[in-house]
Amino acid sequence: MQTVKIPVSIDPIRASASQLSYEGVIPHKQLKRLNELSAGDCSDVTVSLECGVDIQGIVYLKGKAVTELTLNCQRCMTLFTTEVTVDFNFSPCGNEAEIDELPDAYDPIECNEIGEVRLHQLIEDELIVAMPLIPMHANESCGQGDQDIVVGEIEPAQQERPNPFAVLEKLKSK
Repeated sequence: MQTVKIPVSIDPIRASASQLSYEGVIPHKQLKRLNELSAGDCSDVTVSLECGVDIQGIVYLKGKAVTELTLNCQRCMTLFTTEVTVDFNFSPCGNEAEIDELPDAYDPIECNEIGEVRLHQLIEDELIVAMPLIPMHANESCGQGDQDIVVGEIEPAQQERPNPFAVLEKLKSK
């Protein structure tokens, strides 16, 4: 296995034929969308990637990506750091028929016009999808915990107003 910077793009068919494996990092500065979604800069993404062909002859890119993100807790509104890990298993597909025939174990990916896949963009997409929808500390470590937060003032209940149809009620009984 090579310990390298993960290439920006890769030809999945050639890489799978050579059974290439990569272990390395993607610098956080190259992941602009992920940095925009986090409250601070994310750490460098550690990636392990294996390219190969399975028993059925399907080309695959299988791996794992891990990074640390600084997010804003939606309960106590303070910053906290969380680890985001994603496992992926992709197979390049050229048309709709190939996508339909692909086993459920694989997610389809598109190759560009020269037959390459943009790895950095693909891994960044997976990390964005794996981010927590509503980031919060664990109850034990959160500043607010289980306390209810009141925003604004709660108005006291208004006194009951007289029913405008009460007069009709009297007429109905006559």
